[in-house]
Amino acid sequence: MESNFVDYVKIMCRSGKGGKGSMHLRHVKYNPNGGPDGGDGGKGGSIILRGNHNYWTLLHLKYERHIFAEHGGNGGRDKCHGTDGKDIYIDVPCGTVVYNAETGKYICDVTYDGQEVMLLKGGRGGLGNFQFRTATNQAPRYAQPGEPMQEMTIILELKLLADVGLVGFPNAGKSTLVSALSNAKPKIANYPFTTMEPSLGIVGYRDGKSFVMADIPGIIEGASEGKGLGLRFLRHIERNSLLLFMVPGDTDDIKREYEILLNELQQFNPEMLDKHRVLAVTKCDLLDEELIEMLRETLPQDLPVVFISAVTGFGLEELKDVLWRELNAESNKIQGIMAEDSLVHRDKDMSVFAQELADEGEDEDIEYIDVEDVEDLEDFEYDEDEEV
Repeated sequence: MESNFVDYVKIMCRSGKGGKGSMHLRHVKYNPNGGPDGGDGGKGGSIILRGNHNYWTLLHLKYERHIFAEHGGNGGRDKCHGTDGKDIYIDVPCGTVVYNAETGKYICDVTYDGQEVMLLKGGRGGLGNFQFRTATNQAPRYAQPGEPMQEMTIILELKLLADVGLVGFPNAGKSTLVSALSNAKPKIANYPFTTMEPSLGIVGYRDGKSFVMADIPGIIEGASEGKGLGLRFLRHIERNSLLLFMVPGDTDDIKREYEILLNELQQFNPEMLDKHRVLAVTKCDLLDEELIEMLRETLPQDLPVVFISAVTGFGLEELKDVLWRELNAESNKIQGIMAEDSLVHRDKDMSVFAQELADEGEDEDIEYIDVEDVEDLEDFEYDEDEEV
């Protein structure tokens, strides 16, 4: 069954061209020297991105491969202004990043509800010959054409907005933890890569407080180089305020697995290491208290460590306390404000961009044929108005 979660789409966009100005001289029976009265052309429609918190996926854009704005209308006689082309708004979920599909260059980032970003500006309408009249040129026989349209093929890439992001190897218990702490129901099974798409869960805390937890598919060694599913979904934890590393308690070397996960994040985006981190040792229902204390001494002392069991509920309240404390730490708030002001997006690496498009099913070329030919400015002619 095809998933409804779509976080990657490729769309061709085109703004509207401006309408051409009218080149007309008024010549009626009782006013033979009426002079120029050609109107201006209308403005072409623009393509505008708009953040909408009612969307959480790009599914509504998956099959809308072409988005074209209206062209501006041509000016008319009697100083009639051409109609303006209608602007097209593309509603996207908050956290959407836009790239140029041809060059991989970063274009913009839509992060909050109601934010509007001008993607392609519509062409300005041309001036009619009425605008060019002067004392020495009282009958100009020329007008401006409208500005041309703009075209661009873009990639919309969604990065989920959440407070806590889960990082761990396959079968580390990430989905089980999300289901135990929230009402989310991710798929849980005893085989690797059970989770094939990210999922969000709202974790309730004391006094009606809550925070959002994001579960992504498991990361394996080499994920930053394209192995497994981690590379495709690592972007979903780039915006998280806090990273929760999860390593099973029955692992031979917990510290080494944590360092492998940390290295994969560093290879993918070094800025992710600046985030606050918490280590959760899962499946502790298989361990006794003496073994837990022995393991605690071997783990890194520079970050909070919590031993939990999502099946039995052991340590879950302590985990929520630690997560809430780290989320609201003063250093984390300051870091979040600085990241919001100085968030740097890297351009796409074109050496792997083509393969990334193929993996997402967006590798086919998008072409269109504009059946409306671009008309040249009409030859000058007199129009005889009927006497009223």
